[in-house]
Amino acid sequence: MKRPTIADVARRAGVSKGAVSYALNGQPGVSDATRRRILAIAAEIGFRPSSAARALSGATAKAVGLALCRPARILGIEPFFMELISGVEAELSARSYALTLQVVSDQEAEIAVYRRWWAERRVDGVLVCDLRTDDRRVPALEELQLPAVVIGGPGHTGGLASVWADDAAALVETVEYLVALGHRRIARVGGLPSLLHTEIRTEAFTGVCRRLGLDEATTVWSDYTGEEGARATRRLLSSAGRPTAVIYDNDVMAIAGLSVAQEMGLTVPADLSIVAWDDSPLCRLVHPPLTALGRDIPAYGAHAARQLLAVIAGEPAAVVQDETAHLTPRGSTAPPRTTSY
Repeated sequence: MKRPTIADVARRAGVSKGAVSYALNGQPGVSDATRRRILAIAAEIGFRPSSAARALSGATAKAVGLALCRPARILGIEPFFMELISGVEAELSARSYALTLQVVSDQEAEIAVYRRWWAERRVDGVLVCDLRTDDRRVPALEELQLPAVVIGGPGHTGGLASVWADDAAALVETVEYLVALGHRRIARVGGLPSLLHTEIRTEAFTGVCRRLGLDEATTVWSDYTGEEGARATRRLLSSAGRPTAVIYDNDVMAIAGLSVAQEMGLTVPADLSIVAWDDSPLCRLVHPPLTALGRDIPAYGAHAARQLLAVIAGEPAAVVQDETAHLTPRGSTAPPRTTSY
């Protein structure tokens, strides 16, 4: 897909490149009618003024883009993304690169951002988060030939480079640990069901529970917020077959679940064991401190940034498996008060 140039605009408008420059930069030298025609042609073919100077100089933007399809209020309270971004920033700053961050409303808006960044040469490459099974961003980025690294997988990344961790193995380890403690009624509060990593965790949870004969295992969906995590917990703890252990897909929901259990008069961990995904300082500050699945998230972000810089430099796209999250038992898990054996 050829990037439009100032010469393309000039040729279609039947004017000189100087006239195009005047029109696009709001300078005198062209009539109002000519200016309007030039602006309309530039918009039609996707040309942006800033691309011209960079194209002539051959300079790179020295920036990497990250568009996140999450409400800004969630990003502000979810430690995972803050730690991921800190790792990305640390790697980029060491190479004199900047990070361009934008919050978008949906995938179509995110693809539009990629096209604008590409046309204006705002970034040299992008990091892609929250992969979906049939992700429209992957073919869009392949069409643009914009260097990209997907943080997620495995699979569903087309020809793009990726960095991923084995969430299925971590989930299986957690369920086996809870069963070893004596739990038979285990529930999970999952994240957004449209995300690939949520689907992978759900399939792993269903599979290991079936293998271990846990007929009452169930997953309910949430959106990673404390409010939805609390609502999901109330539904689970008010049900006839109340679980004795709950696994949460992030730390914010797990802390909300701990609060709900306490407000309902349940003792953690005697009446309810709680496990949080993505260990964070928050997990260690509450009482009791939460058993959690943790990994070095800043290092995860740094690895993704390092791989993207390699792709930008012309190295072939690679699929890299990163560290698997490991379980750290703390005060929120213990054998149930009475087992169901």
